[in-house]
Amino acid sequence: MTVRLPPRGRGTASTPHNRYAPLHIEREDDGWYQEETPSSCATEVRSELAKSIITRNSSPDVGFDRSVNPYRGCEHGCIYCFARPSHAYWDLSPGIDFETRLIAKTNLAERLEEQLQKPGYRAQPIALGVNTDAYQPIEREQRLTRQALEILLRYRHPLHIITKGSLILRDLDLLSQLASLNLVSVAISLTTLDDQLKRIMEPRAAAPAARLRTMRALHEAGVPVLVMCAPIIPQINDRELEALLEAARDAGARSAGYVLLRLPLELAGLFEEWLQAHFPERATHVMSLVRQSRGGRNNDSRFGSRMRGEGLFADLLAQRFRLARRKLGLDRRDSFALDCSQFCPPGAQLNLL
Repeated sequence: MTVRLPPRGRGTASTPHNRYAPLHIEREDDGWYQEETPSSCATEVRSELAKSIITRNSSPDVGFDRSVNPYRGCEHGCIYCFARPSHAYWDLSPGIDFETRLIAKTNLAERLEEQLQKPGYRAQPIALGVNTDAYQPIEREQRLTRQALEILLRYRHPLHIITKGSLILRDLDLLSQLASLNLVSVAISLTTLDDQLKRIMEPRAAAPAARLRTMRALHEAGVPVLVMCAPIIPQINDRELEALLEAARDAGARSAGYVLLRLPLELAGLFEEWLQAHFPERATHVMSLVRQSRGGRNNDSRFGSRMRGEGLFADLLAQRFRLARRKLGLDRRDSFALDCSQFCPPGAQLNLL
């Protein structure tokens, strides 16, 4: 098996087959032509005029029923990202396309206000940046996430944010105002304290130390912070679980969660290729533990088990997490209950006159 290393700053070099494409093209190396992996790969951003911006779900194991994602694809390039297969819906590859061919919903502000102003709308917390990170690098220029925050603050609408980007501190002025009204909580994704592992696993995401500084700054500004150890990967970062939780607690996190690695659709092949490139000596063992935790398969999409897995490894991981969370005082989830009663679209009171 020939393993291609990714371009500098990217998670993968592969372009797996788009499962919706009518043609399937495979490359074969006959030894006559050697294609070198480029030293870098530019990011392309295209605009999308979204028909709607609030996505609804009825999943019983995610903790929210609506979300807003300003972007499709994610420049952070995390090899494990469960959202990679969604890029196939846009006739793009879940591989390198997911990290380099991004889509920005440039009419986000207009559509968000339209939906919030509908007469039958009832406020519940919006999860911002769930499928792809709302604070990925292109947010510096696009500023779609900041637009969403400005609107949600004006409407007094509650929201949860999950990110691994330190760019969130740019919006500390808005977040502190939202927090003072009990309208926001922030989950910081922390997967490793090892800079080298971060570089190959999450190439364009913030460094571990930067994420801890971000937690501390948010906490000091009065913004409730939760740490998400997601995903936990057997024999890659699982041994760090207790250290991750302790570092997050010291940085101001008040609660914690975790997710066991999920490998839906094309992601399984991409992840196995990544293992062969970076951890060939343990690749077989890693995948064996993944499959033991997923009923013998690469992935188990059933509600209730997809986030935690099952079997001996998954049970041991869950026990370790519970013990560490209790010991560190990170089990205060009640402090993340947001206030939905303040929701008031601008001009709503005038409409009642």
